[in-house]
Amino acid sequence: MTTKPLLGALAALALLAACSNTDENQAATGGGGSTIRPGSQEDLVANVGDRVFFATDRSTIAADQRPVLQRQAEWMQRNSSVTVQIEGHADERGTREYNLALGQRRANAARDTLVAGGVAGARVSTISYGKDRPAALGSDESAWAQNRRAVTVVR
Repeated sequence: MTTKPLLGALAALALLAACSNTDENQAATGGGGSTIRPGSQEDLVANVGDRVFFATDRSTIAADQRPVLQRQAEWMQRNSSVTVQIEGHADERGTREYNLALGQRRANAARDTLVAGGVAGARVSTISYGKDRPAALGSDESAWAQNRRAVTVVR
């Protein structure tokens, strides 16, 4: 029964080999193990947040959503060459026309908050997708809440 000790030794050797590559991995990715490029969509999502949510039939930025847009404005000031497009979305309820208009009001509200936070208006465009691009499928409050949003996308 020498198979068990041999397998154990091979497993230990594999673990040591994996650990020995840590310095090489960190050097290849800039030291922190992350390959996220500053100023990218991935950077925005991971470090700031790319979306704010709205109440039903509302386009005003709620107090609990303002910090996300404040962080986005600060992030845009640090990444001065970045331009963004804010996508306005709505849940599935209501007509297509109503939801396109509501999505546009939501995108505009998010844009206005960024501009008030010091971002040049020329760096922020808006578009409405209404109910055409849901983040969550379903016909319940949980899905609708995820779909009532404005999403900031790096261009």
